[in-house]
Amino acid sequence: MPPRTTISPILSPSEITTIQQKVGTLLYYAVSVDPFMLPALGTIASSQAKATQSTKDACSWLMDFAASNPLSIIRYVASDMILYIHSDGSYLSAPKARSRAGGHFFLSQHPTDPAKAPLNRPRLNGPIHTTCHILRNVMASAAEAELGALFMNAKEGRIFRLTLQELGHPQPPTPIHCDNATAAGIANGTVKKQRSRSMEMRYFYICDQVKNKEFNVRWHPGQENLADYASKHHDSRHHREVRPVYLHEADSPTYLPRALT
Repeated sequence: MPPRTTISPILSPSEITTIQQKVGTLLYYAVSVDPFMLPALGTIASSQAKATQSTKDACSWLMDFAASNPLSIIRYVASDMILYIHSDGSYLSAPKARSRAGGHFFLSQHPTDPAKAPLNRPRLNGPIHTTCHILRNVMASAAEAELGALFMNAKEGRIFRLTLQELGHPQPPTPIHCDNATAAGIANGTVKKQRSRSMEMRYFYICDQVKNKEFNVRWHPGQENLADYASKHHDSRHHREVRPVYLHEADSPTYLPRALT
């Protein structure tokens, strides 16, 4: 559900400047260490130019979260340096009827080597990048929001693929996990493009990349999609449950958890 629009008094210029300073400082930390802050920072940043009392309350809540979680740790383990991408989009989850795109990038073993991963599950590793963007256009469907997320993450993925190749790590078609069957079908050309023709034209960039074997888009259940957290807001219970998957803790899993059938 999209956030409810409320009428709140506009802050003074000095208070707006303070919020912008907090957002800038926390954004650096969130991108580097704690990606859990990104959805809240994105929402606050989208309204910081004309910040209201509601924006100030949200910023205070985020500062409390940062003070309550001061020891975020990301651990990286040795791998084959093969890029994996999880892509997710949330429909109408941002102000002004917009949608949010999330992406989770990490390095793991070669996807065609089942001996290194039980049941072909990729070994989890610390994230090298997390995307959390509010899509500028108003999406007409959840499938278009997911296709927009694939487009955003493929653009970022091209940069990481080129960097890894220049460092001497050849890349197979990069696996991209997507939890929307329609978006995955459009990317792979297995869905007839009739009503989807009205979707944003540039989003079909992912189709060309799949044909060129730069990416390998496959459908996976939402419970296995690590980009889900970056694409929407969650309650504290869900945050505590998934935190060991993204950050290093004593009970952090080694391999990507499988969804129940």
